[in-house]
Amino acid sequence: MNITLRQLQVFAKVAETGSFTRASEQLFLTQPAVSQQVRQLTETVGEPLFDTIGRRTFLTPAGEELLSAWKGIQLQWQQFEENLQATRSLHRGTLRLAAVSTAKYFVPRVLGPYCAQHPGIDVKLEVANRDRLIERMQANLDDMYVMTKPPEDMDLTCDSFLDNPLVAIAPASHPLANAGILKLQDLAEERFIMREQGSGTRIAIENYLSQQGATLNVRMELGSNEAIKQAVAGGLGLSILSRHTLHRDPLLEDEVVILQVEGFPLMSRWQVVRLQQRRLSRAAEAFLELLQAWIPAYLGTKGMGI
Repeated sequence: MNITLRQLQVFAKVAETGSFTRASEQLFLTQPAVSQQVRQLTETVGEPLFDTIGRRTFLTPAGEELLSAWKGIQLQWQQFEENLQATRSLHRGTLRLAAVSTAKYFVPRVLGPYCAQHPGIDVKLEVANRDRLIERMQANLDDMYVMTKPPEDMDLTCDSFLDNPLVAIAPASHPLANAGILKLQDLAEERFIMREQGSGTRIAIENYLSQQGATLNVRMELGSNEAIKQAVAGGLGLSILSRHTLHRDPLLEDEVVILQVEGFPLMSRWQVVRLQQRRLSRAAEAFLELLQAWIPAYLGTKGMGI
């Protein structure tokens, strides 16, 4: 059914005034133009919309139904405009974020002040491993993704915002804990507990080891940074994790020590990633603005410095 907004507007004005002549005057159209619009609309509907009795024009039952539908459309459009204005002014809207599991140590911290500044914005945060985030990218499910190793075979816009130092950790009681500066080969015989294959952390570690022509004795893989920290603290082995997964004082609060190894920390960058063809919502733009302002205070809580 091919009905135009202009036809509906003319129809509604005729219904309101009860006269084609008065409708044409108020719409600044000629009467033939008004009659033509109504005639085309009537043909499309397939039922008479008006009865003319004397000098007055009255709605038929079909016309009354159409007028009711038009008023409903007007109300919906008004609601749309109000919602759009609220979204533009950040009084309402939705922010959809997805982050790799290591980013859960800082992304929720910036969401706190964000939600305080924009209480009308609903936040949906998905925390998953890197492979799952790539699946979500391919399905275009989120505004932005926080990760260190974006896929190279997708059209993406990537903005780095924070260092991601990877450090070697050991239980406080380990012989290497107070050994001073270590070489990579000093770790060759140690048992290592690592993140799963495909994680950003594991990819960065394996790339470095490949460059150095070295290998590590990986005896256990876990998909949780917290589980790895507990395993290391319990004496099951050493690990390499993001510094962001540790507290300000790792020995006191995590029961692990950061080993001083040549070439460490391994440096990468946290990035906010988005599909090139996806336009950022105003809610997403506001998050990016706050993220940059928030970093110095966060690094201070970690004792990491800028």
